[in-house]
Amino acid sequence: MDSHELAPDTELPSGRKPRKGIYVLPNLFTLAALFGGFYAIVMAMNDRFEQAAFGVFCAMVLDSLDGRVARMTNTQSAFGEQMDSLADMVSFGAAPALIAYEWALRGLGRWGWIAAFVYCACAALRLARFNVNTAVVDKRYFQGLPSPAAAALVMGLLWLMTEAGIKGSEQLYLGAGLWLDVDWLMFCLTLYAGLTMVTNVPFYSFKDMQMKKSVPFTAIVLIVLGIAVINIHPPVVLFLLFMAYGASGYCVYAWRRAKGLRTSMISMSTDEPEEEGLHK
Repeated sequence: MDSHELAPDTELPSGRKPRKGIYVLPNLFTLAALFGGFYAIVMAMNDRFEQAAFGVFCAMVLDSLDGRVARMTNTQSAFGEQMDSLADMVSFGAAPALIAYEWALRGLGRWGWIAAFVYCACAALRLARFNVNTAVVDKRYFQGLPSPAAAALVMGLLWLMTEAGIKGSEQLYLGAGLWLDVDWLMFCLTLYAGLTMVTNVPFYSFKDMQMKKSVPFTAIVLIVLGIAVINIHPPVVLFLLFMAYGASGYCVYAWRRAKGLRTSMISMSTDEPEEEGLHK
């Protein structure tokens, strides 16, 4: 008999209860994502910021796989859910905050570490709220910006600037005699990403996309074109995509308010329990 997390309180033929264990495969992906966040922090401590951003992006890919692997292999568990949240807090909460601080925010003094702490705290609050509201939030949307997307915003800017040879303490020339301090740009983006995580703004989750269903031929062509466009200049294109997604929730929110529709993602779907008084 295979052991599993939170095994039922049944007895084996010998009279002994089955041993409780954990599923290896999905938790290996979670641990790999955790390693990506840890690797990113170590690289930032050694002033290797491009590798630090790469570590966070790798953690994003692995984090998107662990849940899918668990569902495909029917190995979901309460242990896996908690492990995933703890790994996300490191990879998409602490790591981006520390990397942003080391790269650009340190030069802002107290304002720098305040921005980094706000981001880190908001990531913790967002993950805790996600765990509590899992059963009552419409699965088509995230309630607030998901932590991997917030990390992608912060790390995307860092990747874009380092690719262009611009350091966090330098100025960016905008043309027409205008200059922009990169550290204050990172300050604003860090606060935006952090605070957006704890809003009730809806962000599309893509969870209703069925990978097993057939799609039109044109969809495959569009995917190929998308890959080609990204390869033109990955730092610029990906950062623009991250920014577009980071603003998409506010567009959905404004559109729903203009139409007189509910803006809260609590129990919007018909198959979820109703929680009328929660997060109005």
